Amino acid sequence: MSNVPAELRYTKTHEWVRALPDGTLEIGITDHAQHALGDLVFVEVPETGRTLTLGEPFAVVESVKAASDVYSPVAGEVIATNSELGTTPEVINTDAYGAGWLMRIKPSDAGALSKLLSASDYETQIKAEGG
Repeated sequence: MSNVPAELRYTKTHEWVRALPDGTLEIGITDHAQHALGDLVFVEVPETGRTLTLGEPFAVVESVKAASDVYSPVAGEVIATNSELGTTPEVINTDAYGAGWLMRIKPSDAGALSKLLSASDYETQIKAEGG
C-alpha cells in the first residue's frame, strides 16, 4: 500500500498538496505515482513567476519506463521550484512528500485546497484503480 499522509490533499492525477504557514502551497507527485513510474532519471520543473491555470501541465517527470506530465492542482503563480531535482531526480523516489517537492505556488483561489481529495478519498481512488 502506498504512503498517503493524512495532512495533505490530493488530486485524481496523483499530485499532493501541502498548505504552508504563509498561505502558499507546496506540490509534488504522490508516493503511488513515483512507485508506478519507477526510478526517476529526469525532472523538469516550471519557471518561477509562471502563472498556471487549474489542470495545466507544469512539470515533466521521466523514468526508465515512461515520461509523464504533472498537472497543477490549483491556479496561481509559481513562487519557488525545487531546482535540486535537476541533478538528483531520484529524491522523489526516496522522499516524495519531503525533499521531492516540485514547486510552491501562491494560489489565486484561497479555497482551492478544500476542492482537492482528502487522504481517505485518495486511498479509495488508488484502490479503485487496482493499486
